[in-house]
Amino acid sequence: MGAGWGRLLGGRLGARFGWLWGAYGTSALGTWLAFGAFPLIAVQVLGAGPAEVAALASVGAAVGAAVAVPLGPWVEFRRKRPVLIAMDLARFAALLTIPAAFALGVLTFLQLLLVSVVVAAGDITFRAASGAYLKTLLPAEDLLVANARFESTAWTTTIIGPPLGGAVIGLLGPVATVVADAVSHLLSALGIRAMGGQEPPPERREAARMRAGDLLDGWRYILADAMLRPLFLNTAVFNGLVMAMQPLLAVLMLGRLGFAPWQYGLAFAAPSIGGLLGARLARPLVTRFGQRRVLLVAGSTRALWPLGLAFLGPGTGGLLLVMGVEFGLIFCCGVFNPVSATYRLERTTAARAARTLSAWAVTTKASTALLTAVWGVLGGLLGPRTAIGLAGVLLLATPLLLPRRPGGSVSSIDTPLHDHAQ
Repeated sequence: MGAGWGRLLGGRLGARFGWLWGAYGTSALGTWLAFGAFPLIAVQVLGAGPAEVAALASVGAAVGAAVAVPLGPWVEFRRKRPVLIAMDLARFAALLTIPAAFALGVLTFLQLLLVSVVVAAGDITFRAASGAYLKTLLPAEDLLVANARFESTAWTTTIIGPPLGGAVIGLLGPVATVVADAVSHLLSALGIRAMGGQEPPPERREAARMRAGDLLDGWRYILADAMLRPLFLNTAVFNGLVMAMQPLLAVLMLGRLGFAPWQYGLAFAAPSIGGLLGARLARPLVTRFGQRRVLLVAGSTRALWPLGLAFLGPGTGGLLLVMGVEFGLIFCCGVFNPVSATYRLERTTAARAARTLSAWAVTTKASTALLTAVWGVLGGLLGPRTAIGLAGVLLLATPLLLPRRPGGSVSSIDTPLHDHAQ
């Protein structure tokens, strides 16, 4: 029964990928169901103010990223499937403490903050381990198909999750969506366990004796690669600036321009259809135009859209403007993201996949937290519209960081760092 379900879901990529894909979709849906639950709990249950809510978003993510730094090399030298299950169970247990404490009347802001740190570290570690595992699970020619499926699933859950979660919050309160998120991680762990099969052992066995140099090896590997380095910098800056605009846009739309909460939600949920379309087109575009050209064109055009948000006005026209800008941005990201993820896996040796992906995710999470904090200050000094416009202008320069020339082979950049993997 289990193998048949995996084959049905995985199709030509196989039953084991089908279980991995199903586990990813389940946990992603749970995460989006609980979207915004922590700030709501902080405000409605604990009476937290704006500074505490901001700390919950930025400090939790930043500390979680710091906690995940040593986990990258630790994951590298272990079988990845048990790590994936462990990260799912850790997030399940951490999230479940919130409804338990709420039921007992002992929930505190510190607990929310600590749980957000555990979840952030678990997310980063799971992402690194799953990418490394995918590289061993599928042949190179199937990686783009797999990443496109993950991207489509991500945007599908983005469309479904927040509205459904909002309805649950309206009926049962925000704590109920945290329970749903916790259960989704448990189901994900069970799905990954059901995959079965044999996983190749890690290359280095003395994993318990991790050297200090291993902690930075992921960053060294990225920065030594002439093609990964610009893509890495582009991703960190682009994602950080786009995410830094979101709180300011919420203040502008829900405050000064007077949009209703449902209009704000619609403005971001409906355009996510563009992500589905982009993910479906990623493979045909690469087949026709080549991987590097698609990366350059999609990565450049996605930077053109956010500046339009600085011209946002009230009423239907303003709502249509946001939806149009977000649709264009998300469509380009839907094309770019699976191609970028595949390119990154192809240029990373199997012996360093977990460390490299962990370093990538840690940097992206940290840069987002930092730029969100900086733009919060700028929004207070300059006003949200001006700060949004400034981020949009800076985003126009991010295509300069994209890789523009053919890179050398992976093995050519592996030699200087080889001693760290022994």
